[in-house]
Amino acid sequence: MGKGLTNRWVLVFGVGLGALLMGAVVSGIRLPNPQTGQIEAIELENSPTIEALSLPRSERRAKLEALAETGTGIDRSRARYWLAVESIEAGNAGIALTYLENLEADYPLMAGYVRLQRGRAQQLAGNATEAANLWQSIASEFPDDAVAAEALYELGQSDSQYWNRALAEFPKHPRSGEIALKRLERDPNNFELLKRLSTHLYFQNITELLDRLVENHSSQLTPEDWETIAFGYWEKTIYGKAGKAYVKAPQTPLNLYRAARGLQLGGYKAEARQAYRQLIATFPEAKETGEGLLRLSRIVRAEDAIPLLDTVIAQFSDKAAEALLDRSKVLQQLNSPTSAQQARQSVLSQYSDSDAAAQIRWENALEQVKAGSSQRAWDWARQIVTENPESEYAPEAAFWVGKWAQKLNRPDDARTAFEYVLRRYPESYYAWRSASMLGWNVGDFTTVRWLMPEIADLSQRAVLPDGSEVTKELYALGFDRTAWMRWQVEFVDPVEPTVDAQYTDGILRQSVGDYIDSLFMLESLGWRDDAEELARYRELKSNPAYWYALYPFPFEASIEAWSKQRQLDPLLTVALIRQESRFMPGIRSSADAVGLMQVLPETGDWIAAKRDEPSPKNLTDPDDNIRLGTLYLDYTHEEYNNNTMLALASYNAGPGNVDDWLSRFSLSDPDIFVSQIPFPETKGYVSSVMGNYWNYLRLYNPEIQQQLERLGSIE
Repeated sequence: MGKGLTNRWVLVFGVGLGALLMGAVVSGIRLPNPQTGQIEAIELENSPTIEALSLPRSERRAKLEALAETGTGIDRSRARYWLAVESIEAGNAGIALTYLENLEADYPLMAGYVRLQRGRAQQLAGNATEAANLWQSIASEFPDDAVAAEALYELGQSDSQYWNRALAEFPKHPRSGEIALKRLERDPNNFELLKRLSTHLYFQNITELLDRLVENHSSQLTPEDWETIAFGYWEKTIYGKAGKAYVKAPQTPLNLYRAARGLQLGGYKAEARQAYRQLIATFPEAKETGEGLLRLSRIVRAEDAIPLLDTVIAQFSDKAAEALLDRSKVLQQLNSPTSAQQARQSVLSQYSDSDAAAQIRWENALEQVKAGSSQRAWDWARQIVTENPESEYAPEAAFWVGKWAQKLNRPDDARTAFEYVLRRYPESYYAWRSASMLGWNVGDFTTVRWLMPEIADLSQRAVLPDGSEVTKELYALGFDRTAWMRWQVEFVDPVEPTVDAQYTDGILRQSVGDYIDSLFMLESLGWRDDAEELARYRELKSNPAYWYALYPFPFEASIEAWSKQRQLDPLLTVALIRQESRFMPGIRSSADAVGLMQVLPETGDWIAAKRDEPSPKNLTDPDDNIRLGTLYLDYTHEEYNNNTMLALASYNAGPGNVDDWLSRFSLSDPDIFVSQIPFPETKGYVSSVMGNYWNYLRLYNPEIQQQLERLGSIE
């Protein structure tokens, strides 16, 4: 079965999912007052239109029609616009034109889009001249707004000069990307078209287009072009090609660092060393140089690493603890155990609150476990909880404080520790393990498959913190694809985005079905050093909408139906899908595993025959993939006496490896067994899937959500 994600996949365009994902909106949009022209705040929280859009489809239209007829103010305008667009999509031009009549005056924020839709309705009604006049007026009256790109695209269907204008005036708009792709079909190696497309990273074939640009036009590319190409490869995790392109880009600290790191990840070790040294020589004080020195020290001879690490310790205080820890490892390799221990002790004494100190403490705790001293292990783990609460080791350490307290016959301390994990690290895998140890109705490795928890739609639709007011309004109304297209023009700095911009980008990617890049953008939101940006990240993270975006639930009907038929907890299935494919139905791994549950075609055929079910029809079809994937997940559970830990390990690594581990390790303590799995990928896979499971449970199950609320949280 699948090996989990091996790459980040992208989607060309998605279908707008706003109507499916609508939920509570808790912010406002600033709207021009038609009398004064001043910008005024318009609240969305109590908007009847927004509330109506969250209703089931059978109830939604009637409510919006009533608002369009008898509503007042902005909500009447919103309802009319929404109904007009839906009427156009349904082919009802007359109804659409009725709703759009005089709407520009009442809805000035959306005036350009009102006119755009009126043009589409006129074209649908057979009034081509009237439609063209409306679109031309948009291009004239809104020349700098992204809506003009839409108008130029429509006009270009019959007059190519307008497509020329779109390419020139709105090069980043997805409509311009569509135009360039169409023209490229006639002229596959056109330099200008390929160069324009190099920024359109959401196209499924963007890597092939970048390759074509490099292979056929290398001599024509400027350093700035190489920077754009390099970023494209970097975003698609094709690091070797990214590194080679960054070498030719303008020499900035970030570009030189990415050149070196890309070459290193791509397997070009000698070239990477050279690039790191160029970064160090050219920008000796840049923040990227500190990281570059650390990276270089790990790919040179041990004796050459020491002066590099000493430079980090002396000149880059934020990296000093990590460099000291690396220095201790190098000294150990050089047979200087006393000096190595002194370096580790320096980390603990001088940088006690660092991640490096947390790592040392955790390593010491594990050594004490091997030596048979639960008390000393408890002491070291406890230090992580108090000294390094933000480190990656903290949730695990806090959980084991509880486990070792149990072993030391201190049940009150154990309960306190498990509750602390739930309050302080509620999103972690160890929160699930803690809840299980406390007896909550969350299952354990031997019972979780049988749980059928209530699944309620408790989700909240995120509010966009960045982008124009028009983009925010479109998104609030559920016109996700249109909002996403505008955002491509408005996203100022994709290379080093602000927290607000990255969050907005992640939300909008998800709204058009690009889950894999969306989840990456949201998961990496806190990967930054700036204190203000980190504070902003924590603020966004405290909003439930962030977590619902991080753990979305697409394909819910198929997941629930097939899971229940196999007697599998549906939340376990969605947790596995999130890990395997990030909800991208069409992806294919390097091992040829396909679709949502990464089903190998031969495995699908085999399990279908074994269980007397129809063979796979189309593994990229979500329902068919979930049918076969849950069938195989049921089989792996049966093979291991319904132990979900072993079933997941087998799903990832195969039964042969699991059988080998069972012959080598005791199963008496599942937490110890997981820690002993010798494949890092599989060990991470088990904890990731079950961590996903826990997050779906805490977000979508009212019982667990209420228990967590009663327990409270620790900020």
